[in-house]
Amino acid sequence: MNNVVENLVMEVSDNMTDEQLLPIETGLNAFNDLMTGISDRKPLAVVIKNPTNGEVLGGMQGRTSLGLLFIDLFYLPSSLRKKGLGTELLQRFENEGRKRGCVAGFLYTINFQAPDFYKKHGWEEFGRIDCLPEGTSRIFMRKSLC
Repeated sequence: MNNVVENLVMEVSDNMTDEQLLPIETGLNAFNDLMTGISDRKPLAVVIKNPTNGEVLGGMQGRTSLGLLFIDLFYLPSSLRKKGLGTELLQRFENEGRKRGCVAGFLYTINFQAPDFYKKHGWEEFGRIDCLPEGTSRIFMRKSLC
């Protein structure tokens, strides 16, 4: 083994700072940009705020990249559910993806979360992985945005 590899330290951690993790993100982004010739990754969020104080009450966050829309997190407090707000958030998120040139969307949800909500809005399951606790699974979904 050469000296460079022999002198490296490998660490397993659950408390790395954003600054410490930045070289992984920037390195992979630079590689992807080189390979594709495209650098279009952008974060995306649609939020619902308290009109009085501006506090974020819930919403959806994710990103767009290489023509794909990714939904990473979606949360509404129970007091705001069943009022059409989830549908409106999802539609605005998808529409922004389309404006950015996305041709498809991807997400995963858990079987006790919202797979039926997404199916109702045209998302289809394309994979499922069992996880814990027993009887639970992560459901991978996609939707054409064309």
